[in-house]
Order: sequence, then structure tokens, then C-alpha cells
Amino acid sequence: MIKMRMKRMVGLLALLACIPAAAFAADTVVTADWLQANLANVTTVDIRKVEDYNAGHIPGAINVFYGVWAIQKAGLLNELPADDDLKDILSAAAIEPTTKVVVVGSTANMAEKANITRVAWTLKYAGVANVAVLDGGMEKWVAAGKPVSKDAVKPKAKPYRGTFNKAILTNKAYILANIGKATIVDVREPDFYSGAKKLDFVARPGHIKGAVNLPTSAAYNADGSFKPLAELEAMAKKAVGDDKNKEILLYCDSGRVASVWWYLLSESFGYKNVKLYDGSVQDFAKDASTPLEP
Repeated sequence: MIKMRMKRMVGLLALLACIPAAAFAADTVVTADWLQANLANVTTVDIRKVEDYNAGHIPGAINVFYGVWAIQKAGLLNELPADDDLKDILSAAAIEPTTKVVVVGSTANMAEKANITRVAWTLKYAGVANVAVLDGGMEKWVAAGKPVSKDAVKPKAKPYRGTFNKAILTNKAYILANIGKATIVDVREPDFYSGAKKLDFVARPGHIKGAVNLPTSAAYNADGSFKPLAELEAMAKKAVGDDKNKEILLYCDSGRVASVWWYLLSESFGYKNVKLYDGSVQDFAKDASTPLEP
């Protein structure tokens, strides 16, 4: 009897040991503890500047700076690279469609926080199936006393052959055609949504006609980590409802910050038809004929 109980216990422990790696698909926002336990099972992509990466990074992480993933194009900021260029980036990083990727960056400010989810969105756009982000970024990793390495990792390039998921990307023409049909979400702060403020590179103040406001800053704790996902899901439902099949079109000033709520809605909360407007209001407002309202 004792031997049988011991066998059962050993079997249970073996099963529990497998849980962190097996749970990856469900854990789209992962903790430092989770990542440390699964470093051998994932590709960790550090998107910080090379000097920050060289000063200390998560052991085994590769460095692919944010500016490679989001470029200036046709006078717009934070645009997707051309598909062929994005394939080259993924090939050089040895990322395949089946690679389990964890994106790591800084959470020093809102732009840095959004960089993490913008890269995660770009990976999903390119057809990488299993993508997660490190909650709280590199700061949380260091604060937790996790190991840091200065050994640069150079992956062996391999051709990327993923199928691009263009259903998660939208543009001005699509937005205009779906005003009053889809749920359009402005993720900027209330003063920018109302038109009381605007950034210099945005031609006109105000929000896209009919858009609701869901500020991105509300998603984070003071330490740069996400608020509890249950709290964030409740917040999202107040803005967009609980129909997981409805079409949701997200925008911000340049298409970077909108990626935070895209990631949460699509990857964490199960909304099935969420699109990000890459050009966002920078693109929309420069056309004097497009409808903006206070």
C-alpha cells in the first residue's frame, strides 16, 4: 500500500512539473517565476536597445530592438514593415510559426510598455501562434532577483514560412466604412479623446466619430505590471460589451499604444474579431474629410 501511494505521489509530482510548459497557450501574460521555469522551452525576445541588452538581460534572450518591428513609413510612425522585411526579421531571429515566444521590454513609461504588446501583435500578424509577454518587463524580472546575463545570444537564422494573419490589421478606408457598424475604440487618455489635447504629429484634435474611450493607462499598476486580468476584463466589457464575436476596431495616436488593449481583448479575453488601425489618428486626422468629433 505504501509503495502504491509513493508511486502515485511520484506520478503526481511528475505531472505538476509539466504544467508550466503545457500552460503556455493559456498564459499570454506570464510572470517572472513562470518564465524562469520555462526558459528552456521558449524563445525570449528582448526588444530593448542593444546597449540595455548588453548591460544585462534574461539568460538566453535574443535582442531584436523595437525599432526593427515598427518603422516610419509614408510619413507615419510605428508602421508595420513590409511583409518580406518582417519575414527577414523573423528568419534572422530563428523564429518559426510554431516557436513559443515571450516578448520582454522595459516598463519605464507608457511607450515602452506598449512596445512590448506592439511586438507581440506584430508576431501574431506574422503568423506566430504562441506568443506571450513578460508582465512588468525587465524591471519586474530584476526586482524579483532573477538571474541576469551579459552573454549575447546569436541565433542561427532559418527561413520563416508562416502565414500572415492580416485579419487583425485595419486601415482608414475600413474604419470609414464601418463607422456605426463595428465598435470603434479610442485608447488614448480622456483629454486626447475629447480633443482638449493632441500630439504635435496629429493634424486635428478629437476622436473618430462614434468611438468609445478605453484609456490604456488604466490597464497598469504603478510598477508597470498589468492589473489583475479579471479586473481588466470587467473594464473592457464596460466599454465594448461581452459579445466575443463582435468586431472591434482599436486606434491610438500612431498604432503603438492601441496594441495593449488589442492584446488583452484578443489574446487574454477571447474576443475573436479585434483589429488594430496601424496608422491610427495620425493617418485619419491628416485627411480633412474624415469625421472627428469632440
